Amino acid sequence: MTRLPRLALAGLTVLTLGVALPTGGSAAPAEAERTGDFGQAVLTGFAKLPALTFVPASDPSGSLLGTAPVNGVTPPFADQPVQGFSGIARNRDGSYDVLSDNGYGNINNSGDFVLRIQRIVPDFAAKQVDVVGGINLTDPAGFVSWPLTRADRVLTGADFDVESIVKAEDGSYWIGDEFGPYLLHFDRAGRLLAAPVPLPGVNAPESAARLGVTANLGSSKGFEGMATSVDGRYLYPLLEGTVSGDTAGTLRINQFDRAAGAYTARRWTYRLDSPSNAIGDFIAVDKQRFLVIERDNNQGDAAAFKKIYVIDLADRDRDGLVDKTLVADLLNIADPKHLGGGAGTFRFPFQTIEDVLILDNRTLAVLNDNNFPFSSGRTTGRPDDNEFITIRLDRSLHADHRVLG
Repeated sequence: MTRLPRLALAGLTVLTLGVALPTGGSAAPAEAERTGDFGQAVLTGFAKLPALTFVPASDPSGSLLGTAPVNGVTPPFADQPVQGFSGIARNRDGSYDVLSDNGYGNINNSGDFVLRIQRIVPDFAAKQVDVVGGINLTDPAGFVSWPLTRADRVLTGADFDVESIVKAEDGSYWIGDEFGPYLLHFDRAGRLLAAPVPLPGVNAPESAARLGVTANLGSSKGFEGMATSVDGRYLYPLLEGTVSGDTAGTLRINQFDRAAGAYTARRWTYRLDSPSNAIGDFIAVDKQRFLVIERDNNQGDAAAFKKIYVIDLADRDRDGLVDKTLVADLLNIADPKHLGGGAGTFRFPFQTIEDVLILDNRTLAVLNDNNFPFSSGRTTGRPDDNEFITIRLDRSLHADHRVLG
């Protein structure tokens, strides 16, 4: 088992679509580049964090998983696993903040998994990821009005299912949850700053049970992705599942005004290529364009759909849906230098791929959520590592300079 190094670093209305929005801060791409699919991406970096990596001297975890081996790993665990990268934010010092998932997949088995933001540094020369710190998420001021799992108000995977993250200029974090779905605002030390913000009119089964209302969103189908506007004013949380009554396979993108502390009346609709697909992440390219990871629910050889799209809120074809352009097929990445193995084509065949970040106009970082210890997309019978790859696109994204950091 790998132990972490003890290191340190110095009421809504639907928006009427069809009005083109200014890109702001970046020249708009030519029409051919805006609408035509990108070609094959090229693998430029590969690093991984071993599945059996744990936070040192942390609380035991996995006691609700039983004692039967899973992919060769036997729970419970003496420490907290570093797993499930469900969101990523870049720091100015070359490190990244990554959001661990809610634990082991659901509210019933994750009560001893502490919600945490991990700080990592990829070393592509050594093909490894170093964990250099992190913070636990807590609610010491008592902003959560319902009973928490732990009396010390350290948050666990039975309290929230955290899936998306935005780091603000002041160092605080906005995090999207799936149990509400809620927006959660934490300070730089991981302390909740305000009461969870619900999405009006939408309830997952977990919040519906607590409120005594009917759920209209599937379990684990809340805010899987959340972008921030390039000027930092708005958040754009994207649901992973279809709200009851909406067309099957369509997902709502809402707009939240951080200054007002409330949702606006603007809303857009993203359509999945298949109603059985799901989204993995959602980030801004400029004022009107965003990247979306869309995936099937398969892994390994069965994985057939793992793609990144750029979407345009302008709805230029007036069909009531955001426009989609394919940017990268993650199952068909050229690997001429054999960075990811011996083959000339690299596959990212994980069940859940939940992190994308723009490093420059032609380079993306992509990470998986390894669902420790359950997913085994890379090698059957072996728990997946957390992999951190970089890919070079065949042409520029023409991103807003503020996105490039």
